[in-house]
Amino acid sequence: MRRSELVADTAIALLAERGMRGLTHRAVDEAAGLPPGSTSNLARTRAALLELTLARLTELESAVFAPEALDPTVGVDGAARVFARALHAQLLDRRRTLARYELALEATRRPELRAVYDLAGRRFREVAAALLAAMGSAEPARHAGELVAFAEGLMFYAVAGAGGPSAEDDLRRAVADLLTGMLRPVR
Repeated sequence: MRRSELVADTAIALLAERGMRGLTHRAVDEAAGLPPGSTSNLARTRAALLELTLARLTELESAVFAPEALDPTVGVDGAARVFARALHAQLLDRRRTLARYELALEATRRPELRAVYDLAGRRFREVAAALLAAMGSAEPARHAGELVAFAEGLMFYAVAGAGGPSAEDDLRRAVADLLTGMLRPVR
């Protein structure tokens, strides 16, 4: 594992455990077992540390939401299965989801982080829009935004709301219901 990955993975864990206030260069050094100053050498400022952490988080989430797994020929049930599997995996690693929400909230106050966060989100929406277009969506960009918002709501409800992680099959049915409505012919 590269040092940048170790630092970012440790920052993700700290964000989940302690929140934004618990994420400091020194805390990352200590939790990662690195010599003092190691994190500062890699990410000089807090903004740089947050951007490094968000980039790593996006990389990890992209591996879960792998675009190559999204084959438009599998139909609603197949696409729902792929999305549900990815959502379920995301929910099983609560730390990543909690860290992402910490970063999302921080991005509301830091324009430079907002730009990085928005770019990552746009990539996920573009993949979803391409899939939905191939599946016959009349409005793939709008439907992609709705699908992402639906997934965000499910994840937030599971980690911060009144719910808990849903079973993968329950997620599959929920996503299938949404996709069925989106792909219904317009009258």
